[in-house]
Amino acid sequence: MTADRDVPAIAVLGSINMDLVTTTERRPQPGETVLGTGFAMVPGGKGANQAIAARRAGADVTFVGAVGDDVFAPELRRVLTDSGVRVDRLRVIAGPSGIATIVVDTGGENSIIVAGGANAGLTELTAADLAVIAAADILVCQLEIPIDTVAAAAAHARSHRTTVLLNPSPVADLPAELWADVDVAVVNSGEADELGAALTRVPHVITTRGAAGADYRGPDGRGLSCPSPRVRVVDTTGAGDSFTGALAAAWQRGPEAALTWACAAGALATTRLGASASIPTAAAIDAMLADWAPRLGSDIR
Repeated sequence: MTADRDVPAIAVLGSINMDLVTTTERRPQPGETVLGTGFAMVPGGKGANQAIAARRAGADVTFVGAVGDDVFAPELRRVLTDSGVRVDRLRVIAGPSGIATIVVDTGGENSIIVAGGANAGLTELTAADLAVIAAADILVCQLEIPIDTVAAAAAHARSHRTTVLLNPSPVADLPAELWADVDVAVVNSGEADELGAALTRVPHVITTRGAAGADYRGPDGRGLSCPSPRVRVVDTTGAGDSFTGALAAAWQRGPEAALTWACAAGALATTRLGASASIPTAAAIDAMLADWAPRLGSDIR
């Protein structure tokens, strides 16, 4: 692990997908066909989104993941490099890249189906992958790749005093050994309810609550709540990933500062269509905080 510094080094281990986004007035019921109002192909995946979010929020980020050898792969790689994310640990696996089919209604709410593709083939970590994790200040993981790979990365991070931040989504049964290696968990309210007692093993837990903001619980049981800025919501896809990446980038500033920074980032991410396209920069987060934070006062509690 590196010494404390202004720019944290973050290793993100996770998924990268091409998001196939259809907009519609309302999402269909089972067996129903509705007409769409628009369509876009937008690079996404929880891992890639969080890597881009952390980079745009000011961190030095290396992405550890996999794409296929299909037509989507070059664009998926390009969106990372264009954002300044290091991609020397992005491997190519024969077959399709990951894809996500997303339907977004006029209220900005979405339904998502993910097909893992190359992400499912990320079954082992190379010596070079492990070296990146060991050298990082923070390892960020999710659960859209094999859990055994996440567990191996977390164990390696713990042995090198790299902080482990886990976004356990989609929710799955995780081995006790993995929970023991997690320093920070970021969940939404539904995931918090599903995981229940498992989260009590984690020293730092952040629960996102959409438009209501987010809550923090520390190792001493101390809690904080931060509201969310009011914005015009266009698409909530990727808002949680923007929150998580920004939180990781600001984590070394302390939980309160990181929580405020992440709430601003998550709110900004809902104001544009598409996951990676909507992720805010540090300058945009700063601008929102300059207007919003002075009015928070005792709302952070």
